[in-house]
Amino acid sequence: MPSLLLFLKAAGLGLAVAAPVGPMALLCMRRTLGRGWREGLATGLGIACGDGTYATVAALGLAGISAFLVAHQQPLHLAAGAVLILMGLSFLRRPSANTIATAAGGSLLRAWAGAYGLTLTNPPTILIFMALLAALAPPEGLAPSAAAVTAGGVMAGSLAWWTALVAVIALFGRALGPRVRRAIDILSGLALALYGALELGRVLL
Repeated sequence: MPSLLLFLKAAGLGLAVAAPVGPMALLCMRRTLGRGWREGLATGLGIACGDGTYATVAALGLAGISAFLVAHQQPLHLAAGAVLILMGLSFLRRPSANTIATAAGGSLLRAWAGAYGLTLTNPPTILIFMALLAALAPPEGLAPSAAAVTAGGVMAGSLAWWTALVAVIALFGRALGPRVRRAIDILSGLALALYGALELGRVLL
């Protein structure tokens, strides 16, 4: 398959995986509103890198790694649930008047690393990519060069979604008053805490 066509198909897969609204979308939107577009974009880049990592494993047909991740998904779900609940609770706390100003200078690397790590705590994502890539890759996996093109396409498609989302939120977020922002904080916090509780419930119940 020509590299450009493979890249475009993989970008479509990355876009399709990233687009559904979930806890990572809420996190990205909240960070964009509260801390600025740079941290929102760093969060989106972390998510895209996580998707690219899983796409690489799936494209190379590394069954041993994917089996290991799936076999250890319970502790990963526990970690993800705990982190989401803590994030949700932090959003529920009323921020001080200068929170946005001080947070805007926060560590972009920390935002990227947190989003990347949180994305990797969802091993079933690799199964999604394995299923989606079945039409592109033979059972033994793609050649390393083709796998690199595939991973790059997935990351590009995922990052395109997060960039567009951050741009929209940053553009319209300026028109939101403090009460609306506070309402968004509360809704985002409750939703993230709920997602976290569901993650814990998948393991403990």
